[in-house]
Amino acid sequence: MRITPQGLAITVVITISVGFTINLIASVLLFGSLLHDGIMVVAMAGFFVPHYLHIRAALRGQAFRGFPVALLVQAAAAYATAFAFGDQWFVWIAPMAPILMGSVLIRLRFAVALPIVACAMAIHAWVFTTVPPDGNLWSGLYFAITVFVTGFVTYAVTRLVVVTRELERARADLAEAAVLKERLRISRDLHDGLGHSLSAIALKGDLARRLVERDPAVAAGELEELVRVARDAAQDVRQVVRGFREMSLSQEVDRGVALLTAAGVRCHVNLVDVEWPKAVSETLAWGVREGITNVVRHSRATTCSITTSRRGRAVRLEVVNDGRVEGDGGPSPAPGASAGGRSGGGSGLAGLRERAEQVGGSMVAERVGDSGFRLVMEIPVPDASFQGTADGSGTSELSRPEVTG
Repeated sequence: MRITPQGLAITVVITISVGFTINLIASVLLFGSLLHDGIMVVAMAGFFVPHYLHIRAALRGQAFRGFPVALLVQAAAAYATAFAFGDQWFVWIAPMAPILMGSVLIRLRFAVALPIVACAMAIHAWVFTTVPPDGNLWSGLYFAITVFVTGFVTYAVTRLVVVTRELERARADLAEAAVLKERLRISRDLHDGLGHSLSAIALKGDLARRLVERDPAVAAGELEELVRVARDAAQDVRQVVRGFREMSLSQEVDRGVALLTAAGVRCHVNLVDVEWPKAVSETLAWGVREGITNVVRHSRATTCSITTSRRGRAVRLEVVNDGRVEGDGGPSPAPGASAGGRSGGGSGLAGLRERAEQVGGSMVAERVGDSGFRLVMEIPVPDASFQGTADGSGTSELSRPEVTG
């Protein structure tokens, strides 16, 4: 049978309460009068009812407010009742005071409770050293330590329940957050990845349709390329679902150039000849993919440039096009609109901005001049990553020839 933290706490509290008072109850019943028996019953009720209320509130994690009336009633039952037993007063105080300190620690703030516990320890050490018959130093130390240990054990087991409950709640929240994060990752990767692939499929299909009668051989080649892109898209979906998707900046640039060429857009690529860290390369690759996808889908661009450069301890990616928006003449898009200038949407750029922020970078999408549009990403990179440049300054570049559609 599994013991829960709350069950353990209740068991410990009951064991302390019964174990400390059983000798007291037996002594009063055997040697006391009926008056003493009645006083004991009333005092026990006045002591343990508030004690029960404190323990229950603590186990439920409830905050205590207001003046501690119940604690004062419990303290009165613990100390004032002792005078009714005459010379045997210490028989009553000895077991009740340690239990009371548990309620003190539970009910009051530590700044108030600790001095009270210290005073109780000092008083009990002095009383049981000097006052009772056969009082001695060892008895005083024993009862002082008993007050301390009993009070903190009661407090600790009740706090254990609260802390365990909070940990379980935090674990459930973390699990829910992890599920949500994974859903967002899949949604973002599918949007960013499939948007590019579907744009390529649409272009290849449209080109093949226009060439099928005029040049069947070229149309067949475009159809083969369309099938390849579709298979790559299916593979991308499987990788996204499994969480194994990897991106390469150079490969993504090559794919982007091919897509822009098929769309009739002149391309100019100018990349720094550096082997970037994996996280940086993947983030820049997503930037290239999103920028080119939006150029193809949302603009009438004739030229597009893809450039990387070093900016201090960061690498800067720029994807710039001169495209005019379909149906131009409407309101100017706000920063963050889809590349190419179309207002609205922007979910792809929002996901791209999240990717940049995850590696400590930034992303800006803005209009350039009257009709152009520019997507800029800056990603921080360790200094060691620039050692591959020609002169160590990060200005060496790998230029690719212009590609004319």
